[in-house]
Amino acid sequence: MAHSSTKTPAASGHTGLKREVGVVGLLWASVGAIIGSGWLFGAQKAAVAAGPAALVSWGVGAVAIILLALVHAELGGLFPVAGGTARYPHYAFGGFAGMSFGWFTWLQAATIAPIEVQAMINYAQHWSWADGLLNPNLTLTTAGFFVAAALLGVFVAINFLGVRLLAHTNSVATVWKVAVPILAIFALGITEFHGSNFNVHGFAPDGAKGVLAAISTSGVIFALLGFEQAIQWAGESRNPRRDIPRAVLGSVVIGTIIYVMLQVVFIGALPPATFAGGWDKLTYPGISGPFAGLATLIGLGWLATILFIDAIISPAGTGLVYITSSSRVTYGLSRNGYAPPTLQYTTPRHSVPWLGLLIAWIAGVICFLPFPSWQRLVGFITSAVVLMYAGAPLAFGVLRKRLPEMERSYHLPGGTIISPLAFVVASLVIYWSGWDTLWRLGLAILIGYLLLGGYSAYAASTGVPNAPRMDFKAGQWLPVYLVGMGLTSWQGTFGEGAQGNLPLWWDMLVVSVFALAIYYWALAVALPKEEIERNIRGVEVVDAGGH
Repeated sequence: MAHSSTKTPAASGHTGLKREVGVVGLLWASVGAIIGSGWLFGAQKAAVAAGPAALVSWGVGAVAIILLALVHAELGGLFPVAGGTARYPHYAFGGFAGMSFGWFTWLQAATIAPIEVQAMINYAQHWSWADGLLNPNLTLTTAGFFVAAALLGVFVAINFLGVRLLAHTNSVATVWKVAVPILAIFALGITEFHGSNFNVHGFAPDGAKGVLAAISTSGVIFALLGFEQAIQWAGESRNPRRDIPRAVLGSVVIGTIIYVMLQVVFIGALPPATFAGGWDKLTYPGISGPFAGLATLIGLGWLATILFIDAIISPAGTGLVYITSSSRVTYGLSRNGYAPPTLQYTTPRHSVPWLGLLIAWIAGVICFLPFPSWQRLVGFITSAVVLMYAGAPLAFGVLRKRLPEMERSYHLPGGTIISPLAFVVASLVIYWSGWDTLWRLGLAILIGYLLLGGYSAYAASTGVPNAPRMDFKAGQWLPVYLVGMGLTSWQGTFGEGAQGNLPLWWDMLVVSVFALAIYYWALAVALPKEEIERNIRGVEVVDAGGH
């Protein structure tokens, strides 16, 4: 699998990535992904689901993300390669697991950008020029479909101008994206704050189930996602071993503080009449744009204007970053042999993987076809992203066990405990997404196996160079995990269609024990040291130097 980057996939193709991004660019890539449409909707959706106990949801969500980010910080410094999150399971478990987690990674990266575009169009209904872009059920009209496709095309066009310009563009957008929520926190908190709002109907009106459901389905985890963007850009980082851990952990801390404070001021600023019938009946004029509508309601028209502008800029910045990541994941999948080598071609001037960008645009346009609401899509993407993240703790455990002598720029203290705990937490977040979300995710996974598995089988049977070895023995635990999580969800209590045979708390005990069993099974059957080293060399020879 080792290549010379000047000859792969063909002598006439350009395949190198330029190392031009510093720690600020990496940090802003992750923060820019975290502060997207999630802040515009998350506080309101979480309050409806859990009441004031939404603060607990944010706390649990932050702990889950921090555990996963700690694991990713060590792996990101250890392997500074483009599209890293798609590659870690490949190192530890070989082709079958690598292909699977590569698909999970691509699936989330390719579908978040269109969600951000749809959020932009939803908020744009405030302006008359956006009339006619949405149907009453909030799906896109024909005109809205073409506007959305054009907006996504703008993101792709900016990416064609190269990662250096993208990093600068994103840094400028992120300064705005971080400043506006902070402004909203101070303005709402100073103007209107009712401490009694936190116990009018009880702190947790829907109990533990409301708190836990909010984590996966109301945008809590979705809002905090994005720290991995610095890892996806690792192949273009100037000093990845030093900068990636800093960017990953720094972005989670910044995002968590902002989101918790937004939830506090949102609940505190609400006039009591808006939720007199209960938190699940929360309503006021303009609630479709929750923060802007609230600002208008309490007499802060100037803030509402800024928020409506931000509702265009903030999701646009996040969508821009995810288009970038989607193309880099496609590039990484091709490097590992799961997709045709032509997907490694880059543009001569800026070394941009152009076919990956075009595929990201096509996938995004498909996502604009009539789908459920923003919130339902958020549940789907949350489970897909956390499933992608779940591969990192498994790879972490294997690499600590098989290759303890490898130099680590960031060595996670207590990693042997944090790693299985992170996998358990990821499995719980997936479970809380609910059966109605997970069966759809299962269908998307099957499509991925048909596409990537079909190409891998073709490559192996025809002798295509770089055809991956599937290593089914090392990945034997994965189908058991996927099916087991699906069956547990079906028998549990979360989501429409769940059978309710596993009562609350018992269901989480089952998921936790099952996840631990899968974790240690995966460690036991992982590839031997020599095979892992071969997989690492096969990728790092390509990416270590860049261009």
